[in-house]
Amino acid sequence: MSEKLKFAFYWAASCGGCEIAVLDINEKILDVVAKADIVFWPVAMDIKYKDVEAMPDKHIDVCFFNGAIRTEEQEHMAKLLRQKAKVLVAFGSCACDGCVVGLGNLWNKETIFERAYSETPSTKNPDSVIPKTSLALKEGELKLPEFYDTVKTLSQTVDVDYFLSGCPPPVPLILQAVEAIFKNELPPKRSVLMPNKSICDECPREKKDRKLTEIKRIYEIEDDEKTCFWDQGVICMGPATRAGCDAQCPKANIPCTGCNGPGPRVTDQGAAIVSALASIATDPSVISQAVDPMGTFYKYSLAHSILRRKVIKK
Repeated sequence: MSEKLKFAFYWAASCGGCEIAVLDINEKILDVVAKADIVFWPVAMDIKYKDVEAMPDKHIDVCFFNGAIRTEEQEHMAKLLRQKAKVLVAFGSCACDGCVVGLGNLWNKETIFERAYSETPSTKNPDSVIPKTSLALKEGELKLPEFYDTVKTLSQTVDVDYFLSGCPPPVPLILQAVEAIFKNELPPKRSVLMPNKSICDECPREKKDRKLTEIKRIYEIEDDEKTCFWDQGVICMGPATRAGCDAQCPKANIPCTGCNGPGPRVTDQGAAIVSALASIATDPSVISQAVDPMGTFYKYSLAHSILRRKVIKK
């Protein structure tokens, strides 16, 4: 390469774990900075939005955008970075599928604010003060971005070139994606930069007869550390979840929760697991034993699903 590439990173509505995952490539970060300059990374650099706005269009070679779209500011940055970047990567489960942030779609803005600023046991707010988009003071007007009713994924907001899910994305896949960028060997646009198989294909646990007579939670069984969780009566999201993490959770004796997003040919991750559950349940009533079905089946993908959000009548 005659000159270094220009990378950008942005953190929208997420926990920040994706930012840490970038650093988890450890000494390989030296190989990255040898071939690419990071021109925008608010969590690590003193740079302002106006600096990005001043950049020519397509000035950034690759932007890794993590986080869902929850506020007006995040939507503005998604559109701005789409304009300034040649390649935009939805980085992590929040950007790809909405992740846990997307479970906010079970409520609306008013309900969320009431809970956050009035009802929580640790909150003391006798005047019921809630955030407003603007407030006039003698020093001037203070502004906050609008908080949206509905959490959106990055691809529901702008055109996305590539998807790399996970909560956070597995480090080997991050390195693989970066290497493909440096070698100019990226697959066709709109591709998922993850294996084209499910977690079950990576999981070493033995699959048996899979006849589900009762749904149990992980603490209610004595896991033998060898048998598929489904055969032990525990819901595992592996069949509907894309591979790429080397089945780390099942190998650590925890059922897959689905953070890598919908598997290949899976349109709706939650619906796929409900279908799988129904196909092996010995009685239809077994399905009703699932505790917190939304938090189990759509923990990471509600915003991206066919359901998308709960309809709330005002």
